[in-house]
Amino acid sequence: MAAYRSLRLEKYFFRNNLNKRSILGTSAVLRGSYSQPKQNEAVDQRRQFSRHTGAKYGGRYTVTAIAGDGIGPELMGHVKHVFKVADVPVDFEDIYLDSAHDADTDLAHAVLAVKRNRVALKGNVETKHLKPGFVSHNLLLRVSLDLFANVIHCRSIPGVSTRHGDVDIVVIRENTEGEYKSLEHENVPGVVESLKVITRESSKRIARYAFEYARQQGRKKVTAVHKANIMKLSDGMFLDTCRQMAAEYPELKFEDMIVDNTCMQLVSRPQQFDVMVMPNLYGNIVSNIGCSLVGGPGLTAGSNIGSDFAIFEMGTRNTGKSIAGENIANPSAMLMAGVELCRYLGLARHADVIEKSIWRTISEDKVHTPDLGGTATTSDVVHSITQKVQNEMRKW
Repeated sequence: MAAYRSLRLEKYFFRNNLNKRSILGTSAVLRGSYSQPKQNEAVDQRRQFSRHTGAKYGGRYTVTAIAGDGIGPELMGHVKHVFKVADVPVDFEDIYLDSAHDADTDLAHAVLAVKRNRVALKGNVETKHLKPGFVSHNLLLRVSLDLFANVIHCRSIPGVSTRHGDVDIVVIRENTEGEYKSLEHENVPGVVESLKVITRESSKRIARYAFEYARQQGRKKVTAVHKANIMKLSDGMFLDTCRQMAAEYPELKFEDMIVDNTCMQLVSRPQQFDVMVMPNLYGNIVSNIGCSLVGGPGLTAGSNIGSDFAIFEMGTRNTGKSIAGENIANPSAMLMAGVELCRYLGLARHADVIEKSIWRTISEDKVHTPDLGGTATTSDVVHSITQKVQNEMRKW
């Protein structure tokens, strides 16, 4: 019988001498054999919405930069350029984690860099699907840093032609368990078991995060997405936990919806949704649908939030390998990830300047890359954004 993939994770963490908390928080949690210490959940979750402080030296923040594969390196360069023009007090520490740097030691360096700086901007790292036993380094980063909430804000953008208008959805995805535990084994040749792990503690944590987010952002409704009609124990527990949490937020409307119906409703009448919370795999599917509704992968950023650390990236987690180096990738999603990073660090004024410049470039000047039906290059878009940032900075 083939061994569980999680054994490889255990070897990785012990070999690289990470501390006991990191080991328990990753390899043991992947097996579902470890529970986080109980805390005052409401207080702990409110911390996620307060101003965070990264590693700050001499009035400037140090941010880990993981460019990843595909279009990641070129887009990371554009973010650094725009940050420089906007005088953002951030210095980047470049860490190489990609298909050419995929050893356990490379991953260990990336984890320790994020722990040191507390925040990172990241491109997607290619996952070697056909390599037996290989666990995604994107996943290992999220789990080892306990980045339990993936948040993607999908909203319609004036000037971008889409089937539906007035879309304004926040997808909140549990980011550390479910099918992404990577617990698979082959009982006998041709018969594979893949385990889905849902814990009450993690379900309570992500439910609390979603309701607290809705309350503090002035939202009206939270929808829990599930498949409890079939997976009665796992998704049933998740749904039950969300229902119990809803009782603590009587000012918010709560509903639940089966995941297949959710997907149909999203593509037919997306305006009915506000904040959506769901387990890991459903979140991957629903967030990609949400991004496509508002213009595709080049426009929407994703935030991976934990109690102590955060990583910001493009919402759909694509490498864009097929268009790498062609100067046609839409830089907006990675730039918006930079905007969310600024807000996380409390640099709201810089974030507003860059975000306003991005949307004016897209909506007013209609400088569109091919993914939006235009002919502009990546450089054209960045040049337009940079000019607008410069104009805004003169007003300071």
